[in-house]
Amino acid sequence: MTDRIAFQGEPGAYSHQAIHDARPGMEALPCATFEDAIEAVQSGRASQAMLPVENTTYGRVADIHRLLPSSGLHIVDEAFVRVHINLLAVPGAQLSDIREAWSHLVLLPQCARFLRAHDLKGQVSPDNARAARDVAAWGDRSKAALASELAAEIYGLDVLARHIEDHDTNTTRFLIMSRDANMARRSDHMMTTFVFRVRNIPAALYKAMGGFATNGVNMTKLESYMVDGSFTATQFYADIEGHPEDDNVKLALEELAYFTSFLKILGTYPAASVRD
Repeated sequence: MTDRIAFQGEPGAYSHQAIHDARPGMEALPCATFEDAIEAVQSGRASQAMLPVENTTYGRVADIHRLLPSSGLHIVDEAFVRVHINLLAVPGAQLSDIREAWSHLVLLPQCARFLRAHDLKGQVSPDNARAARDVAAWGDRSKAALASELAAEIYGLDVLARHIEDHDTNTTRFLIMSRDANMARRSDHMMTTFVFRVRNIPAALYKAMGGFATNGVNMTKLESYMVDGSFTATQFYADIEGHPEDDNVKLALEELAYFTSFLKILGTYPAASVRD
């Protein structure tokens, strides 16, 4: 299997930045959609996929929660990337030359103070890396892109201003997916991710969660989302600290299974250092 890691987006996207930081020895494989990135691993064109699952500003990436359970892939690692936004322009351009700043719709509000201070008009692009590619192709000194420094390197642009986001806490969490699970790895801080549906009985969710409390298992995330196009079919996504073979985690999962109609472990992996 080739030593590639697939991601959704164009070269220079923040998912590409995550690969650059967390898997620097692997070849990045850009894909048009999340489904394409998953298929690249399923087919063997890539050995792993780097998929964003949540962001501190915008919450969860809904498509990923929907795709993961049926993907056949397993979480083998997680990575966190700070979303640093930079103003990129063609070589020779000065900040005073810029009139328009192009980027994805979700990035523009994050630089509102900078754009106002320099009287720049925000323009929407399908992707921040696409904006950088377009600015390079246009060759117009009045147009700039809001994107990563990696995008500047890839498209030969100058960085006119670094880290111009309004807030310095915007971070995206990525899951690194593989065809094969790795249950043998151990670290001082392990995470386990799973999805489940509760049985149709009174207080099922409350009862299902009881085993984690009584066995001292810390649940760091619990989110619900609708499935099968129904308002009554709800699936839950959860992260817990620990390994399924730990005695307390094993007992908690056994109790959970009793109150669920569906339970699937998506992966067990070492916690990234940002959690510490």
